[in-house]
Amino acid sequence: MSEKAATTSSNWVDPDDAPELSDAWFEAAEVTHGTKTVRPGRVLGSGVKVSQTVRLDIAILEAFRATGKGWQTRMNDALREWLKEHPMKPV
Repeated sequence: MSEKAATTSSNWVDPDDAPELSDAWFEAAEVTHGTKTVRPGRVLGSGVKVSQTVRLDIAILEAFRATGKGWQTRMNDALREWLKEHPMKPV
């Protein structure tokens, strides 16, 4: 069956017999704002950054990771600050 049924059957009659909605149920639920469904998950980025593979010294990577959540943003900020102090010349 590839289509959803228009209605779902219920094996309970009295609304008091409905299952209790747990925190887990609410965490998995989808939220709808008007016609837009908002699903939990990763927030979309600003579109000004790109994913890139770079090779770094282990000590540098561990030092930034040790600063906790947001370490990649702090690394990006450190590189941006370095570029301000060391302008790149065209090759």
